[in-house]
Amino acid sequence: MAPGIILLFSGKRKSGKDFLTDHLQQELKEKCEIIKISAPIKSHWAKENNLNLDELLSHSEYKEQYRLEMIRWSDSVREKDYGYFCREACSNASEKPIWIVSDIRRKNDIRWFKETYKDLIKTIRITADLETRIKRGFQFKDGVDNVASECDLDDYDQWDLVINNGEGNVSLQEQLNCIKQLLPIL
Repeated sequence: MAPGIILLFSGKRKSGKDFLTDHLQQELKEKCEIIKISAPIKSHWAKENNLNLDELLSHSEYKEQYRLEMIRWSDSVREKDYGYFCREACSNASEKPIWIVSDIRRKNDIRWFKETYKDLIKTIRITADLETRIKRGFQFKDGVDNVASECDLDDYDQWDLVINNGEGNVSLQEQLNCIKQLLPIL
């Protein structure tokens, strides 16, 4: 069963996507589920390489050790089937009225969701200035921060909502209220 609405979140590393989507889930409670496109990637990577999946799914330095290899491998899978990881991530989603996809990274991710779920899609871009991202732990990594997984959506301009999540901008509650305005009455 398809949900009533699917919110696709995108943003650079350390822009605050997970922080924001976690708080949105806390407010929406049982009405929503967070789906991560990266979950099937990390699950496969953990099985293939005998790694700790929980650590790969966390915000730890452990994940960063494998990020570049996971990107390369997932890109090779996407070359054959651009919707593979989107489909895999959604295949385990529960029947909730709202799906929050917290890690959209490519135009083909948006394409797959729009082709599959049509008008149920709302796209949200989270931005934060470089100084704020550095304070949150961002460090530029060649091969990670200058490839499609981080840059493909830089020139995408069809967002339903853009939120500046940099330090000193609107409050968390104001950001959440803006997002909730996209939601139909469910």
